[in-house]
Amino acid sequence: MLNQNTIFDVIIIGSGHAGAALAISLRKKGFTGSILLTGEEAILPYERPPLSKEYMQGKIGDEQLLIRPDEFWTDQRITLAMGCAVNELNASQQYVALADGRTLGFNWCVLATGGKVRRLKCEGADLPSIHSLRNLADAKSIRDELTEVSKIAVIGAGYIGLEFAASARELGKSVTVIETQDRVLSRVTSPVIASILEEQHIRHGVTFHFGQGVSAFHGDGALQSIALEDGTTIPAQMAICGIGIDAETGLAETAGLDCDQGVLVDSCFRTSSPGILAIGDCSRHPNPFAGSRWRLESVQHAQDSAETAADLIIGEISPYAQVPTFWSQQYDLRLQSAGLNIDADDIIIRGAKGSTPFCAIYTRKGQVIAIDAINAPRDFMAARRLIQQGSKPDRSSLTDIDIPLKSLV
Repeated sequence: MLNQNTIFDVIIIGSGHAGAALAISLRKKGFTGSILLTGEEAILPYERPPLSKEYMQGKIGDEQLLIRPDEFWTDQRITLAMGCAVNELNASQQYVALADGRTLGFNWCVLATGGKVRRLKCEGADLPSIHSLRNLADAKSIRDELTEVSKIAVIGAGYIGLEFAASARELGKSVTVIETQDRVLSRVTSPVIASILEEQHIRHGVTFHFGQGVSAFHGDGALQSIALEDGTTIPAQMAICGIGIDAETGLAETAGLDCDQGVLVDSCFRTSSPGILAIGDCSRHPNPFAGSRWRLESVQHAQDSAETAADLIIGEISPYAQVPTFWSQQYDLRLQSAGLNIDADDIIIRGAKGSTPFCAIYTRKGQVIAIDAINAPRDFMAARRLIQQGSKPDRSSLTDIDIPLKSLV
């Protein structure tokens, strides 16, 4: 039997952006109950996007990464258990077992466990200097090692891979990007936007190998080269693997929660077990802009899902209906995306390729469903509202850069 003193009103498992945002949101909304925020990393909750950019370049330090300073959590009466994993979640009896030996009960439990990086399993994949970039420890190891290497290979031309490639080039390193698809960002954007970013990287000296996977890493105790599937050899002293993440569902699965490429939740992020929610990267939710269950990996989704969960906990139900948004900074280009361009039947170009601001607006049967905006924050914000409203503006108005998108809202 649990003692009353070992029962929390809300236990949040995961101290990434979603978990921290939930704790903060609950207090902002007037929740007075007890909150426990747990995290496997022995550090206060911090921002991850700068890890591949400003932090990697040495422009900011650990303190600047923190979501809130140490005293905030104390002042807000949010109990922290940092550096302490949750070993067990018992859904029926509503308790968690922590790695430090404590067993704690809950009224609400929220899974914010995020994702785990995919790893290559080819020959030599365990050599030193082959890294993933997911957390602060990864970033520190890479940043410390950068001073000792000159030739770097990036495996995967997604957001993380390209952002790191840009940072490494700005630090004067030789960078080669290896991608199994035929272009950069093939899973998230259109060829026209991909070509702009690819050309920017090439102008900065990045070399690309498309349509190729890694067959082996070679080196005598340290990485020296990478063999591609076509036999090409790439000299490299460091490799960064950015081939995606999978939802971290181990705890949920063991607890008997419904999972399928993520923890399955409803529009308020309730799982299949009463009193247990799942938010952020680990959850798959009914998304009105995807037309099906979807798993989103973005800071904005972490924040929005946390807000929805907080509303549910305080009794103000507000089903999730936020437009998915993403952003990436590469050199002097800031890409901001809203909506999901799946099943788009038209791509409307706004601006001249080779200059900014530049946008690709995606429509389906005339309805605006997504935008990719490069150095065009005003168009991005306006298009996000058009997507939210399900608007069908005249096509000529969307292409005319002299007509502000906000006038169409």
